[in-house]
Amino acid sequence: MIDEDERTLFRHAMRDVRPLRGRNAAAVAARSRPRGRARFARADRRAVLQESLAAGANRFAPVIEAGEELLFRRPALSVQVFRQLRRGQYRVEAECDLHGLTVAEAGPALAGFLAEALLHRCRVVRIIHGKGLGSGRRGPVLKALVNAYLQRVDAVMGFASAREVDGGVGATLVLLARRRHSG
Repeated sequence: MIDEDERTLFRHAMRDVRPLRGRNAAAVAARSRPRGRARFARADRRAVLQESLAAGANRFAPVIEAGEELLFRRPALSVQVFRQLRRGQYRVEAECDLHGLTVAEAGPALAGFLAEALLHRCRVVRIIHGKGLGSGRRGPVLKALVNAYLQRVDAVMGFASAREVDGGVGATLVLLARRRHSG
């Protein structure tokens, strides 16, 4: 049972409320609002993509030496296209600089960068991780993170250390899969 105090409180809270006009005002109000389906679908796809890219971003084994070149090619990528990537014959469409970041910061930054690059349908991107000369006995920590992480991302067709003039073994060129346009 509702007591008089609750009724008074409710009336006070509702004092400025006015009824909608017309017989079916609620339906008219619902129709006049813009549909948000596409915006939320896009946000959902982005969240799923970032989550899948972030999976395992911090699990890697630093088994790379400071001067070592990074090379990785999926079997579906032709040797000729991979050779062109290694020679720097593709235009770099986006770049991510991980210099100065910790591994805990670099993993999410790399995942977010790749998610954005894929959403914008970039084909070739450059990741600057440094040569690892300042990492001491640990070896090139960020370079090892990039190497291990990129190999786990299905959208990465291949990657190679950049040419010396483009950063050498301190930067990696990444070839991303072509994605079909989806609604």
